[in-house]
Amino acid sequence: MIGMILCGGFGKRLRSVSENLPKLLLEIKRNYTLLDRQIFQYRSAGIEKVILLTGYQGELIKRHLRKQRFGVSLEYVKEKKPLGTLNAIRLGMKRAKGDVVVSNGDIVCDINLKRMCDEWCQSKAWGSMFVVQMRSPYGIVHIKNKKILGFEEKPLLNQYINGGFYCLSKRVLPILEKYKTGDIEKTAFPELAKKGKFASYQEDGIYWISIDSPKDLEAVRKEYENRADKPWGYEKLLRLNQKSMEKLLYLMSGCRTSMHYHEKRDEILKVVRGSGWVEYEKGTRKRLKPGKSVHVHPGEVHSFVAESNLLLYEKSTPHPTDVIRVKDFYGFRLGAY
Repeated sequence: MIGMILCGGFGKRLRSVSENLPKLLLEIKRNYTLLDRQIFQYRSAGIEKVILLTGYQGELIKRHLRKQRFGVSLEYVKEKKPLGTLNAIRLGMKRAKGDVVVSNGDIVCDINLKRMCDEWCQSKAWGSMFVVQMRSPYGIVHIKNKKILGFEEKPLLNQYINGGFYCLSKRVLPILEKYKTGDIEKTAFPELAKKGKFASYQEDGIYWISIDSPKDLEAVRKEYENRADKPWGYEKLLRLNQKSMEKLLYLMSGCRTSMHYHEKRDEILKVVRGSGWVEYEKGTRKRLKPGKSVHVHPGEVHSFVAESNLLLYEKSTPHPTDVIRVKDFYGFRLGAY
């Protein structure tokens, strides 16, 4: 499977913060851009080749990333003039000559891309779209018999929207060739849906945001202030002082941390949501379920394994760098994390 990232947008609403820089090269934390985040996601899903579909300021993106990032081989397909997302994807699929995973480059989310690809490969669909539950941009007023009962601030609605990640079979290419131009959401996708060949993939409760304004960018930067992405999910520092440390660990379904131990750190982890287990060096396991806690003592070699998307709250002694890896299951790491 080959990945493709749409990188050709003008980013007009972000000109105040990216006047001389492509939107996708904006940093969400130091030395970590929007584009870095997505390339790292592809690498975490086992995809080692990504085609960047460029347009406006495409040469700056190529100069910045060159031919490889995080062990992912990069190629570039540039539109000579902007003709819409369909044409960009059409040109990319002609280069790929096979099935692809496509993403909008301005999306930041915690999608389990490997699981999406696996589910799609098991289906008979020609394409699959990641869908996310829509959040109301406004607060909701609850009314009964003309009386206001209460208020709800920007709730999740029952409707779903396009989440910006797609799996597409090479069988879709003839449909793209028929349209040539325009937005793929308004041309090829409705035709796929009409043929009954378009599946959906959803993961509720995960972080998702589309970067459309300086406010959105600021929200992502706040999210990433003390967050480190991992091949298995992420780790986020909540609080650190001389007495204790608090963190969140998020593991995607089917993923696991390295087998590791701490020389000094004594930690208690509570399951916020999801399920899985702690696997110890000799093969013994301890079940993890919502509301349950596990105590990991210094010197215990262990790995956290996610059966479903797993969120853990950790409280421990204050030793943030005290991690000794015994076995790594991914073979790559993001920077110094």
